[in-house]
Amino acid sequence: MNLKRVLIGYLPIVLLFVLSNAALSNAANCEEFRVANIFTDNMVLQRNQAFSIWGWGNPGSPVSVQLQKQSATVSPDEQGRWEANFKAIDLGDPFSISISSAQNSIVLKNVLAGDVWICSGQSNMEWVVRQAGNPQQEIAKGDWPLIRHVRVDHVTSPSKLDDVNNSGWQVCSPDTVGNFSAVGYYFARELQRELNVPIGLLHTSWGGTIIETWISPESLKNHPDFKDAITKIEAITQNPEQQQTRAKKLDQWNQDFRKALEDKSTQWKAPEMDDSDWTSIKAPGSWESQGYQQLDGIAWYRRTITLPDSWESQPASISLGKIDDIDITFVNGVKIGSLSDWTKVRKYEIPSKLLRAGENSIAIRVTDQAGGGGIIGAPNDMRIERAGEPAISLAGNWKFKKSDLTKKLGERPEQPFRGPNHPTLLSNAMVNPFLLVKAKGVIWYQGESNAGRAYQYRSLMPLLIQDWRRRFGQDFSFYWVQLANFTMPRDTPGDSQWAELREAQTMALTVPKTGQAVIIDIGEARDIHPKNKQDVGKRLALNALAKDYGKSVVYSGPMFQSVEFSGDQATIHFDHADGLNSKNGPLKHFQIAGDDKIFVWAEAKLDGNKVIVSSASIKNPVAVRYAWADNPEGCNLYNGAGLPACPFRTDTWKGVTQNN
Repeated sequence: MNLKRVLIGYLPIVLLFVLSNAALSNAANCEEFRVANIFTDNMVLQRNQAFSIWGWGNPGSPVSVQLQKQSATVSPDEQGRWEANFKAIDLGDPFSISISSAQNSIVLKNVLAGDVWICSGQSNMEWVVRQAGNPQQEIAKGDWPLIRHVRVDHVTSPSKLDDVNNSGWQVCSPDTVGNFSAVGYYFARELQRELNVPIGLLHTSWGGTIIETWISPESLKNHPDFKDAITKIEAITQNPEQQQTRAKKLDQWNQDFRKALEDKSTQWKAPEMDDSDWTSIKAPGSWESQGYQQLDGIAWYRRTITLPDSWESQPASISLGKIDDIDITFVNGVKIGSLSDWTKVRKYEIPSKLLRAGENSIAIRVTDQAGGGGIIGAPNDMRIERAGEPAISLAGNWKFKKSDLTKKLGERPEQPFRGPNHPTLLSNAMVNPFLLVKAKGVIWYQGESNAGRAYQYRSLMPLLIQDWRRRFGQDFSFYWVQLANFTMPRDTPGDSQWAELREAQTMALTVPKTGQAVIIDIGEARDIHPKNKQDVGKRLALNALAKDYGKSVVYSGPMFQSVEFSGDQATIHFDHADGLNSKNGPLKHFQIAGDDKIFVWAEAKLDGNKVIVSSASIKNPVAVRYAWADNPEGCNLYNGAGLPACPFRTDTWKGVTQNN
């Protein structure tokens, strides 16, 4: 499980805050009269649905709530909680809500009835307008007073919270829009243009988070992969002292780990060193999946390759795929490169005169700080190559050994739920407080942090949707963004974790009242946060306009429907294919394979609303893939509405994340 966003140094304060916040939130101070934090000036209430307003007060001291022509008087229960219920309201002028008790009174001003959309996920949803594309121009024209936005504070909790702090609802203007979720804002702006209806954005997201942290324990404990984790969480929440003890042990381990990272030893880089007693490990493949479940620290990979005479003293390059987290790579004892980002593919230049005919050594020092570790890319990403010569694969068995410092350090103590990346923590803290909020639907942008477990995501994505609908008590719409293209493009077809995650997202469309925005054409190779959030919001909005508001708009690009194989070619049929076309030249990024399961680039031609795929090297094709890569840069199949085709494959062959 790859949890790279766990913040190693962000420890004691978080724990104390979580424990105290949970205690305060779930045992309200009966002396305090207040409304839940989601209720502020400028808020949007969901129109045409009965709704509630709630808060806390002194038991026995009635609370009166009045808005428009409705009023309600309720008494707090024994825990001090009160809830006032109201009939549905419709569009109209801004109004106030008056809330009073014997202790105090509160007036919420400039409230609107409209449509509320919950915006959630990880950093690409969290990315704000000032961080996205054309910020100065977009902020300058961001005068949309019927769009309102509230951002929920980052909080984690192993138990359910009743309330959480936030930014307060803000009216969209050039002074405020820079801090709005960019995807949320551009989604709302498209709806505003078409509907002229107030749009409220309830923004609850956290960068780098895994999907299972957003799912409730009640739902997640029925998933076989998470049953044990939920049992542990439930046990620890009942024993805060144990939580603190575990936190202290982890603090000490992290201090020792940071000292270990100061070690710059490279004693195992030398070509002549004896590694005959080292163990064998497959690369690519995380070391956790090969018997090193609790390995955090420094380990070495070594391999000897034999090169022909033509490589002697010639420049070359080496590709190693993704390495989790930090690598220092040596060829024949000489350092040729190092990166510290687990999302980046390693490709280093080998200087002239370093390689020799015959045996050459490769040594890689890998440091993993938390979660999964090792060489984790795809097999096709691991190779050594030079101009005019066939590439030599480096996938397969390597020599492997933990560093002496890592052995002394020992296994990392079990995480005491610090940081957001544990099952259910954000569901408890950043979703549970809003379960009485009425909403039109959800827009979701997440998946990057689960890409290494794409097959598992096939069950987690529908589970998330069902969980939220059940808990909110609303069968609302749920629309998401498929992962963008990312990382440096590859020259040859191959497996891809990101392609498998996109496939899992697409499979969730079988859940009713869902939709997907495909953005395979607007990502950036070197930035996991592509700047173009305008088209992301627009493509999400097309789903809502068509499915929630009855507008006659095309909301989907071409979707694979079926394939027919005949002789040496395949015919691909699509849904949503009116006006099928290729942008900027011939069709790209189609792959084809025969029974040997080896894919090659294919020639693809349009035939009306179909695509004919073939390759001179594949006489009897059995499988076709389109845009099947982390970054199928330049993929160019669109429909007449200008929406890109969704990546697909016709085969069901085993993927690289199937057992993760």
